[in-house]
Amino acid sequence: MQPGVTPRADRPQMPGYGISDQPPDTDLRPWSGAAEQLANSRNYWITSTRPDGRPHAIPVWGIWMDDALYFSTARGSRKGRNLAARPNVVAHLESGDRVVILEGEVEEEEERTVLERYVDAYDVKYAFRPEMGKPEEVVYRLRPSKALTWNESSDNPGEDFTNSATRWRF
Repeated sequence: MQPGVTPRADRPQMPGYGISDQPPDTDLRPWSGAAEQLANSRNYWITSTRPDGRPHAIPVWGIWMDDALYFSTARGSRKGRNLAARPNVVAHLESGDRVVILEGEVEEEEERTVLERYVDAYDVKYAFRPEMGKPEEVVYRLRPSKALTWNESSDNPGEDFTNSATRWRF
């Protein structure tokens, strides 16, 4: 996704969940709400793939900035080795009730000014300033190619799964 470009929204195809009974392009969730959740989330679950094809999921701290999720890891960690070899990733926020799931490929961020902004934003959010420039550390940028969002609320029928499920294509 290019920064500042709103993704296209439609209903996801999820047979057996009642979504196909909903009008295809009405009452879709606004992307601004998902972007706000991404910006305000404390933890992001990152799922990568091991060499033998098994998934690896782990929470990380990160920053939603310029329409992308930025996070860091040690190059030698399981996550770091997985992403260096297979950049396809799924990122999920903590909540199973207010869901935002991102899919795409990560890229190593090397632009100095972007890294400085990342460190500043990280310090504001987590009261911790990561050290950049260490060869054993890497900052990844995930610009999503697809996202899924929905809300689960039995208190508000308009916010239930079948009415709120939205797929975003970037």
